[in-house]
Amino acid sequence: MIRERYLNALTLALFVAIPFWAISAEEPFTITLMTRAVVFAIAAVGLNIALGLGGLVSLGHAVFFGLGGYAMGILAYHAQNYTALTEWPFLIEGTKSMPVIWLVAVVVSSLAALVIGILSLRTAGVYFIMITLAFGQMFFFFAISWAEYGGEDGLSIYVRNGFPGLNTLDPIQFYGLCLGLLCLVLLFAWRLSGSPFGLALNAARQVPVRVETAGLDPVRLKLVAFVVSGAITGLAGALFADLNRFVSPTMFSWQTSGEIMIFIIIGGVGRLFGPVVGALVFVALEHWLGALSDFWHIYLGLLLLVIVLFGKGGVIGMICGREAVHD
Repeated sequence: MIRERYLNALTLALFVAIPFWAISAEEPFTITLMTRAVVFAIAAVGLNIALGLGGLVSLGHAVFFGLGGYAMGILAYHAQNYTALTEWPFLIEGTKSMPVIWLVAVVVSSLAALVIGILSLRTAGVYFIMITLAFGQMFFFFAISWAEYGGEDGLSIYVRNGFPGLNTLDPIQFYGLCLGLLCLVLLFAWRLSGSPFGLALNAARQVPVRVETAGLDPVRLKLVAFVVSGAITGLAGALFADLNRFVSPTMFSWQTSGEIMIFIIIGGVGRLFGPVVGALVFVALEHWLGALSDFWHIYLGLLLLVIVLFGKGGVIGMICGREAVHD
C-alpha cells in the first residue's frame, strides 16, 4: 500500500504541474477546469470538517456556498454600476477587492451556520439531515424571488475582482491564488484535526457520552465545527462566483449540497486530501464523460456504487488502506 502522505504529495504535485502543461500545450481551458476543481475542493474540505470529524451529515451546505457567491455577486454588482448597497443608516458601497469580498463571504456564512447549527443540532440523524436540507431550499426559493439581483435568471458580473499584486484576469494567476487558498485551508484542517479541539470533536462523533463525562459539551463542539465548516464553504462560493462571473439560485440547491458531499465520498470521508482527490476525479469525469454522453451522471452513479460497496474509504482508502487518518 502507498503511504497516504505520498499520495497527498502526488496529488498536490498534479495540481501544480497540470496548469503548466496546459500552458505549454496551449490548452487554456484545462486551467479553468483545474480552477474549478480547486474551488470545489475548498468547499468539500469545509464540509469534511463537519462530516469527517464531527459526523454531521449536512445536506444544506449549499446555503453557505450560495451566500459566499451572492456576497461576491452583490458587492461586485454595485461596484460595477457605481451604486451603493444602502445609504441608511450609513453608506455601504460595493467593492471589487477580493480580500474584502472574502471577508464578507466568510462572516455572512459563519453567521448563517451559527443560526442553522443552533437550530438543527437540537436533533440528530435523519432529522438533522432534513432540517439542513430545508434551510437550503428556503434560501434557494428566496434567491429565485429576489428580483433585484436577477431572481431565477441569476446575476452576471462583468468585472473580475482584483487582488493586490496579481492580474486576476490572467487564468494562471487566478488559479495560483485559488490553489494557495486551498493549501491554507488544508493546512488549517490538518492542524485542526490534530488539535485538542479536533480530538475532542472526533471523540464526540464516536462516543459522545464519554466526552460529556470529561466535562465537554458535544453539541457545542459540533456547533463550532459546523460554523468553521460553513465559513470555509462560503469562501469557496465567493471564489466560484468570481471564476464564472455569475451567480444564480442553483448555488443554493440541494443538488449543490449533494455534489459537495459526493466529492468527499469519492475521495474518502475524513481523509485530509479526500475532498481534493474527489473534486479532481469529479471534474475530470464531468469533462471526459460529458463529451461522450449527455447521461454521464449514470456513469458517475455507477462509480459511487462501486466506491460505497467495495471501497468505503474512497479512492484514497482503496489505494492506501481503509483506516482513516483521524481514527
